[in-house]
Amino acid sequence: MNIVIVGKGRMGQLLKTTAQSHGHTVLANVDAFDQAGLLDNLDQVDLVLDFSHPDNLGWVEQAIANKPIALVEGTTGFTNEQKESLHELAKTNPVFFAANYSLGIALLTALAAKASEILKDKWDIEIVETHHNQKIDAPSGTALALVEAVDPNDEFKKVYGRSGRTGVREKEIGIHALRGGNMAGRHEVSFFGPDEELVLMHNANSRQIFVNGAIEAAEFMQDKPAGFYTMKDLVG
Repeated sequence: MNIVIVGKGRMGQLLKTTAQSHGHTVLANVDAFDQAGLLDNLDQVDLVLDFSHPDNLGWVEQAIANKPIALVEGTTGFTNEQKESLHELAKTNPVFFAANYSLGIALLTALAAKASEILKDKWDIEIVETHHNQKIDAPSGTALALVEAVDPNDEFKKVYGRSGRTGVREKEIGIHALRGGNMAGRHEVSFFGPDEELVLMHNANSRQIFVNGAIEAAEFMQDKPAGFYTMKDLVG
């Protein structure tokens, strides 16, 4: 495939080298200040990989809308309106969106959802995510996806950290973000019951696992019709 990558940082470079190692052609790495690599090659581009910043979504969508170009989107920190715009784009373009492209995270999400079905009425649920000190959004998109998995019907109050006299725990899910060092990413979902605790955890040792998943998603999207695709479609 002919691919354009949005983002020139470390993730963008890893995506580039990995895509090339899989035999794909990377036409350009672009950003908001240098859009020419995409705009000047629209007739050649098969797919756009975007793991950059939420502010880039608007111009990327505008550039590829109604053209035979797929989008694999891995940026986190989107507003609800931006997420809705991705679904709108999926009416004319193939769109793959995930907050995390790790196969392990996909399985963690499924396991957490199943555990919640069984335990949520009598057990307490807490979610903790840990990332490197350069991450700019909190909680992580993956943590929010895990919240949605364990509480799909929005039955629980969401508590982002705790301080002061918080009182007795209500029907709530605690969500906590830790930042430090060069931690690629750790996510924990804890279920606390009477005299026992169940912890589901995934630890990412490097960004490469997300890159590998993104390239796998890109290859999955080849020749796909317009529509909205997720990790559930990829892993079955």
